[in-house]
Amino acid sequence: MLYDIVETALDLGPLVNAVRGLESGALVTFVGYVRERSDDGRPVDGLAYEAHRELALAEMRAIGAEASERFDHARVAMAHRVGELGLGEAAVAIAVAAPHRGAAFDACEYAIDELKRRVPIWKKERYVDGSERWRENA
Repeated sequence: MLYDIVETALDLGPLVNAVRGLESGALVTFVGYVRERSDDGRPVDGLAYEAHRELALAEMRAIGAEASERFDHARVAMAHRVGELGLGEAAVAIAVAAPHRGAAFDACEYAIDELKRRVPIWKKERYVDGSERWRENA
């Protein structure tokens, strides 16, 4: 499978290609984008992400293996962007293929929830007023 931390724009194509196979009857993707408001409603003009690359990739692989075991041998690929991102740019992308749609949806939800909970990636919000704040990537 494909797991990556990148500094350039995310592309779903390689993730989809990494998980597709003749045994899969369903494919689900998720893309998380930088939005214009933070969770507390403050206007945002961008984000910055940092990651511990080696630990992040190891944890992403572990999450993929867990999802496969829990959800009908689902195949999971994921990538997260680091660096400075503007509004509307993709920060995270996940592709999941499984024999059936339920398993694919469940595995994709599991993968993003666990990525945000466990993977050592840190997010700094930049606000329109010029201030900034490190936030939990949850």
